[in-house]
Amino acid sequence: MQKYTQLAQGLPRTLRLGLATRGNSRLQPRDVFLALDVGVNYFNWCGYPDGLSDALAQLPANRREKIVIAAQFSARSAEEAETELDEILKVLNTEYIDIVTFYYVESNDEWQQIISPSGSMGYFQNAQRLGKVRLLGLTSHQRQLAAAWAQSGLLDLLMIRFNAAHRKAMQEVFPVTRRLGIPVVAFTCLRWTTLLKATPANEPNYTPAPALEWYRYVLSHSEIAVALMAPGDTKQLKENLRLLEDWRPLSEGEIAQFNRQGDLVRHFHSNFP
Repeated sequence: MQKYTQLAQGLPRTLRLGLATRGNSRLQPRDVFLALDVGVNYFNWCGYPDGLSDALAQLPANRREKIVIAAQFSARSAEEAETELDEILKVLNTEYIDIVTFYYVESNDEWQQIISPSGSMGYFQNAQRLGKVRLLGLTSHQRQLAAAWAQSGLLDLLMIRFNAAHRKAMQEVFPVTRRLGIPVVAFTCLRWTTLLKATPANEPNYTPAPALEWYRYVLSHSEIAVALMAPGDTKQLKENLRLLEDWRPLSEGEIAQFNRQGDLVRHFHSNFP
């Protein structure tokens, strides 16, 4: 199992375990620096001021150039995009964003708005030429639509939900991104923590695998360039980072076991597509 990936020419070599915040995290800047000090260098920021944004804003130039900052953008129009990018550059105290992802694009109407003459795509393409943005990505739960949009040639990266309970990306996304050479970043690796809980179908003595093993599951799939962890506090972060001390893939038998548990979780903890 590879430990590092090269997302694109010009970006630093990236550890495949990334750190994300989701708006309700209790992580402090010291936690982000802890992750950075042990090698984590892919940071996905949700767009709300928090411990992650505070830490990134404090980075000296010699550390900034060694990390990848991905920022979620809600802008759909060029006008909104200009305002949002200026604000994010200011908050993060940086001259450029490594990866802009069009955040939660869930319908073709949204995509058409983004790529329209007045849409945000044109603005960000120009921002790429000016060096303010390096890669253009897209975040979506709609696997088939995302795969189709990837084939437009307008995107450099996809951010897709992938975990043991949601595996259809293996059939609907990975063949496309593999052919195009587009990296895939996985979010919701714990399926909103439901993979950390037993189901009524489990044996009474069943002990759910800890979070780091579910991240190991995601990383065992080579099509995933980066798996995002989103710990809620320092304790969870430290537990997740133990994966770096024992970096190895799951065996085929272990993957099969995780898949079976994922199917149970999907059945008992509501059935999202």
